[in-house]
Amino acid sequence: MGIFDKIKEKLSHEFIDIIEWLDYTDDTICHRFERYQNEIKNNAKLIVREGQTAVFINEGQLADVFTPGTYTLNTKNLPILTTLKGWKYGFDSPFKAEVYFVNTHLFTDEKWGTKNPITLNDERFGLVEIRAFGTYAFKISDPGKFIVDIVGTDNNFTNFEINEHLKSLIATRFTDTVGEANLPIELYAANTTELSETCKEVMQPEFASVGISLEKFYIENVSMPEDLKKEIFEYSRIDKLDLDKLTKFKTAKAIEAAATNEGGTAGAGMGMGMGFVLAQQMGGMMAPQMGGQQAPMQQGGTMPPPMPVAVQYYYAANGQQAGPVSFEQLKGLFAGRTVNKDTLVWKQGMSEWKPIHEVEELKTFLGGSTPPPLPQ
Repeated sequence: MGIFDKIKEKLSHEFIDIIEWLDYTDDTICHRFERYQNEIKNNAKLIVREGQTAVFINEGQLADVFTPGTYTLNTKNLPILTTLKGWKYGFDSPFKAEVYFVNTHLFTDEKWGTKNPITLNDERFGLVEIRAFGTYAFKISDPGKFIVDIVGTDNNFTNFEINEHLKSLIATRFTDTVGEANLPIELYAANTTELSETCKEVMQPEFASVGISLEKFYIENVSMPEDLKKEIFEYSRIDKLDLDKLTKFKTAKAIEAAATNEGGTAGAGMGMGMGFVLAQQMGGMMAPQMGGQQAPMQQGGTMPPPMPVAVQYYYAANGQQAGPVSFEQLKGLFAGRTVNKDTLVWKQGMSEWKPIHEVEELKTFLGGSTPPPLPQ
């Protein structure tokens, strides 16, 4: 550039007396108005459009802030800058100051997500991992604080530069919020609206501390591993079923399947078993009718032993006694993770409550048992 070009540039900048910013982009948050040596003429025009705020910075110190409108720059419109500059009786010469235009419209459809899975402790399923993602919207609520704390001396600050910071902030606060919510794992996906509102309230002060207002926050999806989904679905079905009826139904289906196998020994054995069952049921039905008519048995005969009584168990749930339930029902509760190996149980004949893993016949719930060592 020749000497005459430099002079021409200097003069063109010095005689510009209109300060304005026409934003043609969608991602610029803050733009510094450039002019020669930062000099502004006395009585220059400042035009601030809707969705903008103009901020004057004097030697790194926040001065005056202008909302939308047209202003004539003099000591009346620049009270803070006038004080900083020490203009006691007005001024006629150009002055130096940095002018930043801040875009105050709403920045929408900003993406966020958890980079790594969040580990939660569920009472039934133990440690589980979830991921989440969604969108948020923000705008600059305090332009002066935003420039001082975030922008600094950047001459063209975009939302891309602040998004990484905001995403990290959101992910951290989201993790804290879901951890403190302590909801059953299946309810996170079903309560995204309530969870979004809670997260927004928690994050709002963090945003406001740097001059940003969090206007919208949405959780679009909370996901978990597929195997955990299957367990939750199975648990929900078991929780709605009557375990006693389910056991009887499965037993009846097994009898029906075995009885149809006419050529096998299983069918013959099952047929005999059904015969004994029917005979016992018929005998039980006729016993009341024959009550006083049955002849006493000979003294030399032996009386059959009494029918065994099904063992009933009581168990502790949420600090309260529940039950009684049968062995099969307790087994179903263990399979559905309503109870676990440390759950206290009691039955007739026990002197005190004991955890499941210490009750001999209930140890089968825990898997295969190890046989004792061979005798020497």
